[in-house]
Amino acid sequence: MNHQNGRKKLNMKSSFRKAYLRNQLIHLITYGTLKTTKANAREVKRFAEKLVTIARRGNDLKNRRHAESLLPYKAEALNKLFTEIAPRYTERPGGYTRLVPMGRRMGDLATISRLEWVM
Repeated sequence: MNHQNGRKKLNMKSSFRKAYLRNQLIHLITYGTLKTTKANAREVKRFAEKLVTIARRGNDLKNRRHAESLLPYKAEALNKLFTEIAPRYTERPGGYTRLVPMGRRMGDLATISRLEWVM
């Protein structure tokens, strides 16, 4: 059976995982790309898609507060999300990010991927 397989645990406690994903998403919003392992990138991608969908609905108070509850650390990242990133995807029904495989890491042979915004 395939029950309760919604999220990866990423070998972290839930509070650490939540903070980690938020920080990775802030990096993606700020710099446009994120280089990390494939499993981490896939989880950040899920989170990013949800936030862009919220931001696409408009820059009103309800959507801003909802996005801020999910990403409370950096107001600059939220402003960039609402003013620069979300307006690019108003006509796009989904798939705002792309995962590009980059080979394996030398130390532990983990699969490395780059997460970036689709233009």
